[in-house]
Amino acid sequence: MNQFAQDIAVARVAAGHYRGELVEGWRVGAVPNGGYVMAVAGQALREALPHKDPLSVSAFYLTPTALGPIDCRIEVLGGGRSTSFAEVKMFQQGELKVKVMAAYTDLDRLKGESWSATSRPEYPAWDDCPPSGDKGVEFRQRAELRLVSGQEIFSERRGNGSGEFQGWVRHRDGSAPDVIALLMFADASPPPVLTVFGPVGWVPTVELTVQVRGHPAPGPIQFRTACRHLSRGVVEADGEYWDCNGRLVAISRQTAKFRMDTRAVSKS
Repeated sequence: MNQFAQDIAVARVAAGHYRGELVEGWRVGAVPNGGYVMAVAGQALREALPHKDPLSVSAFYLTPTALGPIDCRIEVLGGGRSTSFAEVKMFQQGELKVKVMAAYTDLDRLKGESWSATSRPEYPAWDDCPPSGDKGVEFRQRAELRLVSGQEIFSERRGNGSGEFQGWVRHRDGSAPDVIALLMFADASPPPVLTVFGPVGWVPTVELTVQVRGHPAPGPIQFRTACRHLSRGVVEADGEYWDCNGRLVAISRQTAKFRMDTRAVSKS
């Protein structure tokens, strides 16, 4: 069992009740990364539902989580031969922290046409890209980034104005990704709004939706995250994720609030 699998593991307490533990290595500041928390819910759903692959998962982050036990209470909402629907409420010390809505399926049994209006970008290989400069973030102990664009916010403490990060991500221990890991990788990039303003704020997530399109091949995940609109402090982040064979395996959208750190601005 790799590090990620250990850190998202859950145990069945009773029917519809699973317990995991949020552990060190996944925090951004004092708070566990939202994609990691979603992955814990995703693992509980995988164990509770007849279908084992996430198709669409949406999480609402009501209040910050913390290290320690987390209870996942699952309500199956319905489904049929190809899809299961469920809700997960995640509690710590009796307080509702996160609410998750999900549809699960069997990705290998999907059939139909394929089309995309967006072509996969061409990046240098993983070994030819520099590591990201946010080494002080605990989360980087588990999710390793290699950036193709946006590195300026770390190396030069400024943004490039693009509203995009592009690069690769993988487990720090080099283990192969799976569909539950895609839920975490969808929140592994720094917020792309920082490429506009530089590293001068924090960006708490309100809601994250991840749509999974396929099982990823072993190897790093290629990603592109972008924001196009910042409206009175509210910003979106859209993500696209391809496996190392160039196949689209997930897309995401995140709603967040951008909070400028005036102390950082005054020092710049």
